[in-house]
Amino acid sequence: MKKNLRIFSLGGNEVSPMGLKDPKTGRSINPDIDLQWQRTIETCRMIANIIEKHPDDLYVLTHGNGPQVGNILLRAEYARPILFPLPLDICGADTQGAMGYMLAQLANELRLRGIDKVVAETVTQTLVNADDPDFKNPSKYIGSQYSRQEAQERREKDGWRTKLYGTDSEGNEIWRRVVPSPDPIDIIELPIVENQILAGMIPITVGGGGIPIVEVKPEIKDGQEIYHCSHGVTFDRPLKPGQKPARIYSGVEAVIDKDLASALLGVKLIERARARGQELEVTLSIFTAEDGAKYHYKKPDQRDLRRLTLKEAKELYEKSPEDFPAGSMGPKMKAILRFLEGGGRTAYITKTSLYEKTLAGEAGTTVVRE
Repeated sequence: MKKNLRIFSLGGNEVSPMGLKDPKTGRSINPDIDLQWQRTIETCRMIANIIEKHPDDLYVLTHGNGPQVGNILLRAEYARPILFPLPLDICGADTQGAMGYMLAQLANELRLRGIDKVVAETVTQTLVNADDPDFKNPSKYIGSQYSRQEAQERREKDGWRTKLYGTDSEGNEIWRRVVPSPDPIDIIELPIVENQILAGMIPITVGGGGIPIVEVKPEIKDGQEIYHCSHGVTFDRPLKPGQKPARIYSGVEAVIDKDLASALLGVKLIERARARGQELEVTLSIFTAEDGAKYHYKKPDQRDLRRLTLKEAKELYEKSPEDFPAGSMGPKMKAILRFLEGGGRTAYITKTSLYEKTLAGEAGTTVVRE
């Protein structure tokens, strides 16, 4: 029997409202926990509306964590005189737990509607290649803004890698920390997520793209296999003839794109369903602040990209990359291409509130395999 699975990739703004201004000063507001809770529940109600309208389908939630990791790093900055800094893998784990807990309140909203489903948050590790080129030339900006001198001090004192981000309104240079953003290649807890789906649960997984990890190669010394992991941790066992290396993983300083991880999740679930003889139709919805992708974004001839085939989307992505900039629509379109090429049925870029209109072709962007 064919089943439909809908993967919803939520932006970090679905938990932390963006663009808030103090009405008196006009300054930006960093949303506190109460505001984040209120935004989360608003998101949960919109998702509950979708589930209520399509009750026979399966669902998976993924989410970004950009604003939340930014807050963790900012707190660490202020606490530098008395507390240790936090590595990015721990920041990812922290946000997965907190945001998963908040998004799991979807279960409360569903129960009010007579839908009794377990919403299960799972801290997820995502495997990347230790030789990924982004480790040598990091591309992901994170954290606060610094002057050239401050950035130089951080490079010398903390070993950070920094790059020029831009200039402010007065022409002063803005520098920021950069970290690797390697491609995701596997999801360690995938069997858990799959079992949750098969049990009728709604998993929350690959939060923030997942905790980035690499496979550790052993050192052979004095008849032992020794696995050197981060933070001074080692694992070892006796070396035996013909013994294959153990699959040992260790966290790395990196940030994984949540849409690429969501696309990988969809492709892996399709592969596993086929392996057990099940027909699984999977769609990927990337929820963002924009009503879909645009052609010539913010230019006089801007137009909505409402419906594209995989071939058309790929041609646009390759021939007009300026319409899909890095850090914005670029990774989203890249994720959609990978998802559809990997067996996905349909993918969407839209606002959560416009989901049903997007299905009807009246909003958002729809990309179909054929």
